[in-house]
Amino acid sequence: MPLLPVPKPSPSFHLPASTPRFLSDLLLSLSVARAFAKGSQLHGHLLKSGFVPSIALLSNHLITFYARCHLPHLSRLAFLDSPSRSPASWASLISALAQNELPADALLAFRSMLSHSIPISDRTLPPATKSCGALSFPSLARSLHSLALRSPFSNDVFVASSIVDMYSKCSLLSDARDVFDSMPQRNVVSWSGLICGYAQAGLNLDALHLFKRALAENLEPPGVNDFTYSCIVRVCSAATLLDIGAQVHSHCSKTSFISSPFVGSALISLYSKCGLVEDAYKVFDEMPEKNLGAWNAVLIASAQHGHTRTAFDRFTLMDRAGFHPNFITFLCLLTACSHAGLVEDGKRYFDLMVSRGVEPGPQHYACMVDLLSRVGRLREAVEFIERMPLAPTESLWGALLTGCRIHKDADTAAFAARKLFETGSLSSGAHMLLSNAYAAAGRYADAARARKEMRDRGVKKETGLSWLEYGGKVHTFVSGDTCHERSKEIHELVNSLAERMEREGYVADTSYVLRDVDGEEKRRSIWYHSERLAIGFGLLSVPDDGRPIRVMKNLRVCGDCHTAIKFVSKCTGRVVILRDNNRFHRFEDGVCSCGDYW
Repeated sequence: MPLLPVPKPSPSFHLPASTPRFLSDLLLSLSVARAFAKGSQLHGHLLKSGFVPSIALLSNHLITFYARCHLPHLSRLAFLDSPSRSPASWASLISALAQNELPADALLAFRSMLSHSIPISDRTLPPATKSCGALSFPSLARSLHSLALRSPFSNDVFVASSIVDMYSKCSLLSDARDVFDSMPQRNVVSWSGLICGYAQAGLNLDALHLFKRALAENLEPPGVNDFTYSCIVRVCSAATLLDIGAQVHSHCSKTSFISSPFVGSALISLYSKCGLVEDAYKVFDEMPEKNLGAWNAVLIASAQHGHTRTAFDRFTLMDRAGFHPNFITFLCLLTACSHAGLVEDGKRYFDLMVSRGVEPGPQHYACMVDLLSRVGRLREAVEFIERMPLAPTESLWGALLTGCRIHKDADTAAFAARKLFETGSLSSGAHMLLSNAYAAAGRYADAARARKEMRDRGVKKETGLSWLEYGGKVHTFVSGDTCHERSKEIHELVNSLAERMEREGYVADTSYVLRDVDGEEKRRSIWYHSERLAIGFGLLSVPDDGRPIRVMKNLRVCGDCHTAIKFVSKCTGRVVILRDNNRFHRFEDGVCSCGDYW
């Protein structure tokens, strides 16, 4: 008796006298079309006629048919109904499970196949390696590679490429490179697998060099696809390499891959993270096909650049277009609310998330705490934490600490820091936030003690860095930097600019210097912060032809630097775009896009 329920053929479902070859071709066509209703009717006809399970080929095609209809449990039942478990039927089953994101089940099926003394093949190894990569299981990866080496298929381009991809996803990049270099022939999977492996490991230069090599070798078929392009654009995005990213965009525009929603999403992130949000919007508006990833990319771009109402409007359009928001969508919306201090809107979107069946995660709760803390509702933020169904995370306590520093609430900051340290955190940011909160409240002795506790724990303060891309190079600065080749010119420009700014009304706010030293030393200390030196270099280097000066910073910009850069934009007539570790600031004519709320 078959394990699968027998589908009932439709009264109008008639087939002429059919040969197994005709039925096989018909079933394959329905698989490609993912025509579940007609395919299940054909399955009923095959059972009634006795073609299934007697003809193994048709049983194998049924496994594939249900897999392509995203019904892997029916694929498994079709396999169990098959009287002869041939190598082909095992391959169909393993592929069905791997393609439907059931990697553990696929590997169990692969193991079961071996236990039945069925030899591996070029059809069973790729889905097994794909499943291993999805689970990021290094020891199993080497075992599968060893199996492949003992088989006749170790030099098969599809098997070898799948092994490169598996090793890359398991973070075994040296193994991946060894297999890649030994391949007599490569395909898009091997090139893309290694390129994306380098990218995910943060080895951006290696990823870029390999991508250039793939393009230079003029491969047929091409060694890159839309996934490769999206991956390399994200490399440029992570490193804020606008010039290289724009070149990749230009190259991609000459191919059909530019219409891919994956490439479009990556380009939106590139231009947004490089401070050119209008270019990101242009890419989004020109995309011929949008997926949820593209909508989320443009939402986070709007949120990070302070275009809160634009984010809300985009979400409404996304909803009308029939896309179902996921946890990333709501994280974008809550971030937008936090950056604008819109508490009631934030609460509304949080409740909407729950009503839409999206379970709030630690990041959503941290966003809500950040929103409440930044507007000064610290008691409400603490009560929100106490009602949470999840254990508070390090980022959540950090959000509360940030609010305490802004609103000079040293006592609540001490409470939040104590809770954060109980989690075992060794974050230098938490110690510095506590020290800053004490200093902001004028409690310098407590601030010094907080810094001493940080040293006693062996925690080192993260160095503040600012950088900008110019002339094909990334120029990096630290506070008081004198190492840059144009350091003398930069300091002279910064000093002369200080005099112009003071004539315009700028007064240094030395409260952001957290040491108890005299006023003049505080003033000198604050004037050579890394972002000011980077902007000074930008003023010397970036042509004044409408291009903004784009500076990136790994820490939050201090309040005095924020004020100073507004004066810089007013005195020089230049647009300065600064990205700190929280959001973007666009300074133009003495005004910042954040509205002085960040």
